Amino acid sequence: MHPPLFKIRQNSYLGFINARGEVVIEPQYLEAGEFQNGFTTVRLNGLLALLDEQGRMYFKRLYRAIGPFSEGVARVQVAQLWGFTDPRGNEVIAPVFELAGDFCEGLAPATFEGSAGFLNPKGQFEIRPVFSQTGNFSAGLAPASTEGLWGFVDKTGAYRIEPQWDGASPFQGASALVTRDGLWGLCNRKGEETVQPQFEFVKGHAHGEFFDGMALAFRDGKYGFVSQDGNIAVEPMFDLAGDFGEGLALVEINGAYGYINKTGKLTIMPKFEDAGVFSDGLAQVCSNGLWGFIRPDGQSAIPPTFQAAAPFRDGLAFTILDGKWQYINRQGEVVWREV
Repeated sequence: MHPPLFKIRQNSYLGFINARGEVVIEPQYLEAGEFQNGFTTVRLNGLLALLDEQGRMYFKRLYRAIGPFSEGVARVQVAQLWGFTDPRGNEVIAPVFELAGDFCEGLAPATFEGSAGFLNPKGQFEIRPVFSQTGNFSAGLAPASTEGLWGFVDKTGAYRIEPQWDGASPFQGASALVTRDGLWGLCNRKGEETVQPQFEFVKGHAHGEFFDGMALAFRDGKYGFVSQDGNIAVEPMFDLAGDFGEGLALVEINGAYGYINKTGKLTIMPKFEDAGVFSDGLAQVCSNGLWGFIRPDGQSAIPPTFQAAAPFRDGLAFTILDGKWQYINRQGEVVWREV
């Protein structure tokens, strides 16, 4: 397990602290990403380099884009082409692919000379590039398209669910997002449409991405939820809604925000100007223009005193007070503050 690190700002430069508020990477970068699987990216001369948890930089060259590490390698983009690097910055698969995805279950989707297949860790096509497009494997199945229609293939490259949709995403548990005529629904691993395509795509929102076993769904101007087992769990009825976290999701009713449970029942009445997701047992909410945190029973845990606040993660939450970045713990105590 990698210890959590949190981005800080000092004199316009970015660095990182640990969960105790101790600076582990001094602020020295103008642009930095978030740590994932032990690494983040920093921008140098307009391009990206890898940075590890000790602040060590590994690169043989700089990249246009770098994906997260997955199964020991990260995809990297040189000019227009993609390859893969190891944690020491060694390119273990040369950048020769027009498109590439992360490794999952020992294979990575990749496109070479206009055709898509799946690579093994040696950079060879384990599944020949005979598809138009491909996606990540999940429990033995991956989305793939032929002649404009999408289905799902197994690790031999054979279709186990025949192409029949305009689009498809990797399985998340028992369900995968599929699209037809510009609308999305869900199918199961037998290829049966458990939720027929009926939900609209909304710019800026994730579609069919499950959080806490539930995914936002938008239809006829209202938001609801579908469940990961392939049911419409909450019929679209809310003006706005957010992702589920710890069994609760924010919803907007008549301009005010409250929270529902997974049956759609209001558990915290709409009384906030804005709100966020529950995490680490608390959620950020806005009252009278200031942000604080509440418990799942709707009671205040940390009074609203901040100009901005983000969800708790690994025991800390990012907040802004008087224009300064700071991190607080679940007791509302400041563990680090920008000078």
